[in-house]
Amino acid sequence: MTAKSMMPYVEGNSAIRAMFEEGARMAKEFGKENVYDFSLGNPSVPAPAEVNEAIRAILDEEDSLVIHGYNQSNSGYEDVRQTVAEHLNRLHGTSFTAKNILMTVGAAGGLNVAMKTLLDPGDEVLAFAPYFVEYGNYAANHGAVLRAVPADPPAFQPNLAALEEMIGEKTRAVIINSPNNPTGVVYSEETLKKLAEILERKSEEIGHPIFIISDEPYRELAYDGVNVPYVTKIYPNTVVGYSWSKSLSLPGERIGYLVFPCEMDDFENAITAANIAGRVLGFVNAPTLMQRVAARCIECTTDIEAYDRNRRALYEGLIEAGYECAKPEGAFYLFVKSPLEDDREFCARAKEHHILIVPGRSFACPGYVRLAYCVDYDTIIRSLPHFRALLGEIRG
Repeated sequence: MTAKSMMPYVEGNSAIRAMFEEGARMAKEFGKENVYDFSLGNPSVPAPAEVNEAIRAILDEEDSLVIHGYNQSNSGYEDVRQTVAEHLNRLHGTSFTAKNILMTVGAAGGLNVAMKTLLDPGDEVLAFAPYFVEYGNYAANHGAVLRAVPADPPAFQPNLAALEEMIGEKTRAVIINSPNNPTGVVYSEETLKKLAEILERKSEEIGHPIFIISDEPYRELAYDGVNVPYVTKIYPNTVVGYSWSKSLSLPGERIGYLVFPCEMDDFENAITAANIAGRVLGFVNAPTLMQRVAARCIECTTDIEAYDRNRRALYEGLIEAGYECAKPEGAFYLFVKSPLEDDREFCARAKEHHILIVPGRSFACPGYVRLAYCVDYDTIIRSLPHFRALLGEIRG
């Protein structure tokens, strides 16, 4: 018999995955070229050639027992962690070493390790709506409660006034995600500095630190020269979670890392606890082969220009058709205002035109819909007449 604790998850199974599965069914029925599936953020650009080259070289050059074995440290290979630290230092002017880096089973595994490390049962985690739906499940995994800070459209920068009112004695962490899923918005340095000021003041008032957990799998996917600030330089009580799922198009390989800065409160205990948390959660260590690959490909990125081309085509096409949307600065999503009050009804109407999109309420922000433009460019171009027809039908 299924555990009662899992039934809410079963009943609330991800709308994103459900829509993705529906897309596969519709493609069989109507032909893939006649279905416009913008549901899942699955990279559409291949991994750089260097990734496959690195895999072959590692398998040829390194001891098979080592490359497929356990790491001596749950943190991951020390030389890989040092490579990551030096890479970050070059990019951001930080001063990390291997001891600040913990290799993880993707960003999702990393966020769970961070929460296991920082949260006690009954603690509260705040997240700015709209946010990735799984954050609430991750918090619940560790007995904590996620509370949504109301969105601030149309710019969708963090709603700092609402955040300040919501912080209380049980507040232990704030999750941020920039570039953001689902809006594509990048949080400005000015905004993050104001956030840091609030958290410093509130931490002193309530008598314990409030941590930022910065979820950054889309960091490299930023356009038009926009700056994506590095949060540990603004607020030391920050744990950064990163994944190569998007920057190297490796979502199925589950490889990422956490950064714990030395300046954070109780650093030594925190990094030790994080290592133990990885074991407690059953991760043991990050995939050993992919750690080596990530280190060899540390300076590589996927073809970001392809996503930028998609971004411009879809955004401009929808705006011209009459839709309302904040222009995304990063990631590969558009967050579009629903022309119907009920975003779920709009998604259902879109499906009649073979367009698959995700309701904004799945991201704690009803009244909007998310489109993942990590698809073939031709899919975007062919979809635009259908988006125009859909809006014309709704407006009569």
